[in-house]
Amino acid sequence: MTDSAAPKPHNPIRRILTAILLFQLGLGGLLFWGDLQSGLRLPSFAPRAPELTQQIRPGDQTRRYRPDRAPAPGQPLPRTPLPERLVMTRLEAGASVLLEGSIAAGDAARMIKEFAALSAKPQEVLLNSPGGSVPDALELGRYLRAEGINTALRSGDICYSACPYLLAAGARRQIPDDGSVGVHQHYFGENALLPAFVAVEDIQRGQAEVMGYLNDMGVDPLVMRHAMATPPDEIYILLPEELRAYRFIAESPDI
Repeated sequence: MTDSAAPKPHNPIRRILTAILLFQLGLGGLLFWGDLQSGLRLPSFAPRAPELTQQIRPGDQTRRYRPDRAPAPGQPLPRTPLPERLVMTRLEAGASVLLEGSIAAGDAARMIKEFAALSAKPQEVLLNSPGGSVPDALELGRYLRAEGINTALRSGDICYSACPYLLAAGARRQIPDDGSVGVHQHYFGENALLPAFVAVEDIQRGQAEVMGYLNDMGVDPLVMRHAMATPPDEIYILLPEELRAYRFIAESPDI
């Protein structure tokens, strides 16, 4: 006689599906939390990238990165931090201005007004920036190109994240061997607080705009393969030969 009150055997397929669902929910939560928290990433068995201050060698160019810990200027770490938004300084020579600090939202419009207020248009803009707002970098970059202004880095200064888009805008560009130019992934559009799998449309549109912009500036958009492969809390430092190959540095005077 069968006991109808005896427990039924567990369905193994149901248990597997439940485990997969719980895993997906947990992974989605980690992705969302990781995008909300600066520097928090999913667990990984891969070794962490070295510190930004460690020497760059071919094939070993990815470094841990936080804008508030970037060298400013010179290396290794700065004695004082860079400004939290772009600051323009007219240099004594008169023909150059220095743009220094992070690129904050609204900086493009503010800087364009400051350029327009100068008594004489500068021939060159020196950059020292850990990056920031991509839309502002593109808008200000288009202004610099329209005005025919050159761009450059000083010895030991940095140009990371969105800053290379300002650098690319120069009618002519100069980068010393000990200047540091680096790229990585960005957020785009209004969905900065959404995880990447939700904000795919903004990301794709933004990447397309950046690649078109670089092409217009005479820089090889293929440099974005390094950016797209490097997480936001890391930076890929371009070697001098890569800066030449991607046409940030021109072999001839004409870019």
